Amino acid sequence: MTCKQKTLKAPLTFCGKGLHTGVGVTMRVNPAGPDHGIKFKRTDLEGQPEIEALADYVIDTSRGTTIGNGTFKISTIEHVMAALWGSGVDNALIEIDGPEVPIMDGSAREYVARIAEVGVEEQDAELKVYRVSEKTTFSIPEKGVSLTIYPDEKFSVSVHIDYNSKVLGNQYAVLDDLSQFPEAVAPCRTFVFMHELEPLIKLNLIKGGDLDNAIVVVEKAPEASEMERLSELFGRKDIKVTSSGYLNNLELRFTNEPARHKLLDIVGDLALIGTRIQGRVVATRPGHQANTELAKIVKKNIRRDVGKSRFTYDPTVPPVYDINQIRKILPHRPPFLLVDKIIHLDSTTVVGIKNVTMNEPFFVGHFPEEPVMPGVLIVEAMAQCGGILALSTVPDPEHYSTYFLRIDGVRFKHKVVPGDTLMFELTLTAPIRRGMVYMDAKAYVGGQLTTEGQLMAQIAKNK
Repeated sequence: MTCKQKTLKAPLTFCGKGLHTGVGVTMRVNPAGPDHGIKFKRTDLEGQPEIEALADYVIDTSRGTTIGNGTFKISTIEHVMAALWGSGVDNALIEIDGPEVPIMDGSAREYVARIAEVGVEEQDAELKVYRVSEKTTFSIPEKGVSLTIYPDEKFSVSVHIDYNSKVLGNQYAVLDDLSQFPEAVAPCRTFVFMHELEPLIKLNLIKGGDLDNAIVVVEKAPEASEMERLSELFGRKDIKVTSSGYLNNLELRFTNEPARHKLLDIVGDLALIGTRIQGRVVATRPGHQANTELAKIVKKNIRRDVGKSRFTYDPTVPPVYDINQIRKILPHRPPFLLVDKIIHLDSTTVVGIKNVTMNEPFFVGHFPEEPVMPGVLIVEAMAQCGGILALSTVPDPEHYSTYFLRIDGVRFKHKVVPGDTLMFELTLTAPIRRGMVYMDAKAYVGGQLTTEGQLMAQIAKNK
């Protein structure tokens, strides 16, 4: 079945301080309508300006992800973005009365828990998903940073971190499916090396930082004087280093919590693509700069690929089925057999070809002086192509037929005229169960989208 966009069932309010600014803020996450996306609104500024949470607006990644438009900015957005994306929320308006999202406990756990409390609801709009069509990479070789997205049938992430740390060592984290995010990734907190702490504090770069919202990694036992300074800075007298190499401010929630937190950041930063993606992300030593640069590349690819098929037609390559083989599968006959070749067929996708010539009988009346292929026949041709996909799942297709039950969301973008070669691409949107078939259908001419829609059919045995 076609997936739908989702939003919150009710608003949520969070109060806390920003990690870097130390400013106390109130943040309200509101439901939003279809195709709204995620947007931030600065309620403390005149005119209450808004900004879309998109990679195009990233202006700083030095200590978190910051978006801005030249007149205002919102900092450290990655955790709430990850929480929304990982909870299935596509549309929300985030109202905030300060410059930075509250850090909470350094993870996305509370955000995710509160979203689960109010729940999410489907909206009457199709969820747009971009299927990564080619290997896409961003790297910083001198820092050992590399992020790559490979084409895949679902979204997944694997992370490897290695900071030459005897405490952290080599750590790996994997998210096989976004449904695992709330339990396996959301609770994982940010981390910092102890030698980074004091300089950051002295430069007022973590005014909101304390020992309750970060894991502190200690590479070598500090001098007593250094521990005294840290005790003063954080107002705590019981600071010490555990045998495992962490400050005793908190216990790890997972043995690989740092790697899982890096995975959390990837989800939050890739949410700035603004469109859900199907692809396998493989990351080594990721960070906000690399994450958001990869998001920008994917957004550029989406703009490039809009309306383009991921398949190409080469008439010199033998088809999977020629017209005689198609006649053995489909019951249709001329002049109503509207598929000439099948050039690709797998368990979820079929691609077919229709050569449109002036000899088509419908051109006699549609229209004599301006011949245009009727849209209803383009849909019928897509349906016939989809029928071949459906019937490929039964052992004796010549004894079955497909009957189309519903057609939704049909859009005609360009005319189809004599001389055009139509290429149909149909993909299952759900497994076939009890003979019910749900497909996403597209028709292209010269690689450009002409028609699209969603089809529902039933496989039935002939009497």
